[in-house]
Amino acid sequence: MAILSSFAKKNKSLFPLPRGIRLAGIVVCMVLAVLGCRSREADNGSNLVRVRLKKNPATLDPARIVDLDGARIAAKLYRGLVRFDEQLQPVPDLAESWRIAENGRTYVFTLRRGVLFHDGHELTADDVVFSFERVLTPATRSPRTWVLAGIAGARQFMDGTASSIAGLRTQGRYEVVIELTEPSAPFLFFLGLTTAHIVSLQHHQTAGSDEVHSCLVGTGPFRLARWQHNQYVVLERHEAYYRGMPLLKGIRYEIIPEDFTALVAFEKGDIDLLPEVTVADYDRLARDPLHRFSMVQQAALNTYYLGLNCQQKPFTDVRVRRALHYALDKQKILEKVLCNQGTQAHGPVPPLLCGTAGAERYPYDPVKARALLHEAGYPHGFPLTIYQAADGETLDILQAVQSYFNAVGIATHIRQLEWSTFLDMVGRGDAQAFWLSWWADYPDAENFLFPLFHSKNWGPGGNRCRFRDPAVDTALREAVATGDILQRQAAYRTIEDQIIDASPMVWCWHKSVTGVCQPWVQGLTLPALPAMETWENVWILPYKKEEPPGRG
Repeated sequence: MAILSSFAKKNKSLFPLPRGIRLAGIVVCMVLAVLGCRSREADNGSNLVRVRLKKNPATLDPARIVDLDGARIAAKLYRGLVRFDEQLQPVPDLAESWRIAENGRTYVFTLRRGVLFHDGHELTADDVVFSFERVLTPATRSPRTWVLAGIAGARQFMDGTASSIAGLRTQGRYEVVIELTEPSAPFLFFLGLTTAHIVSLQHHQTAGSDEVHSCLVGTGPFRLARWQHNQYVVLERHEAYYRGMPLLKGIRYEIIPEDFTALVAFEKGDIDLLPEVTVADYDRLARDPLHRFSMVQQAALNTYYLGLNCQQKPFTDVRVRRALHYALDKQKILEKVLCNQGTQAHGPVPPLLCGTAGAERYPYDPVKARALLHEAGYPHGFPLTIYQAADGETLDILQAVQSYFNAVGIATHIRQLEWSTFLDMVGRGDAQAFWLSWWADYPDAENFLFPLFHSKNWGPGGNRCRFRDPAVDTALREAVATGDILQRQAAYRTIEDQIIDASPMVWCWHKSVTGVCQPWVQGLTLPALPAMETWENVWILPYKKEEPPGRG
């Protein structure tokens, strides 16, 4: 994200930071002690949790949401045909079951009966067809039409040559039939995404002009009650939620852009939950006796990496790409700069998705790095410019990276750009090397392979390293069409091994997500995906009350 000496100045101690943060464990005596010395409105029975939100949501329309915060709120407002269980596999949600034809292209979903939208209307197959058509309708301007573009006739519907989607139809009041153009094993995962959440057709047709009441209506555990832009968003529980009434009466998102302001509000007790703790605040909270037992950490589905432009010299030579791996002590940077908030990456696919979890193929070995550079014709190294989006944490990381590369003769420079300028430059292929992360849209290893390494996705499509390998392209196509999950996972591991051997990027770590809540907030977990964050089982500990209330 500059030289070892400057990195060392920021990290004078060679000892790791204190460990032992307890994940989500709340000791009752600690809870009572804290509640005894702090007053809280919710202790009087409001049962409303107050959450920091960094910025005003651009939209709460599931068809148009692309940001993590918007997806987290949407998970509470809407539900889809499927959801993801704790093993990150698709399981029934609004659909009580489904069957897949032998051809692997036809899906028949049977809906649960009696599921109610927030406006009281019952969910039917018409709502599902309307919701999917709405995503693909050009007037909606959805940036994520790819989620449903595999349905037969979707392309023709989007370009206006067809008035309906040939592969999407109702079959009675409670069945939906979907036909794909070709078999696609990840399709079920797509249906668990925010984009595929179901909204009410009837409410859409009759909504008034008031912003809240004209907002799309879902079937989730909470409904939108108030939204004061750039100030707050308030959700109220959906008492007729099909999985049981949520324990919380509501959620109030306070929009606080500045990290320090949010931290102060939390320490004063004005905020109940910080969903994301910055590295800068991590050690401070970990040492706080009032909050260290209330920190929650979750391994997330992401990969942070140094991208290498495989079409620019010297990165056209695989030996040079491998040398950068050997030159970098990834674990040391993870410990010293990121307070050990993550796990070292041994490949592009996170271990949660059956990615490479064995020994590091390229352990830290500067001697090996120099030897490879010499073998590739760069005995004295070469100049390297790494581009990054302007960000303090990223700069700290890249200063450490710079020091390691300089040590093996790679004269490294860092250039910071504004986010959109940075993405545009990387997308055009003008950056020699760049720092980015990839976060999963859905919990399948394919999401870390096809977008990042298939040649059809060069540039903004995800393959920003401009990596091309016909064998990898073919293997990815075959894996996606494989219905058997064990065979597909084995194929993914083989493909990942091929990519590790080619080293089109320097994968560094899979960063964990850390949040912190007040001791009176109970039942909080941080899911691996924002679409899983429903909070239907989160509750507030009333003053001097230790047992959770019963489900309504």
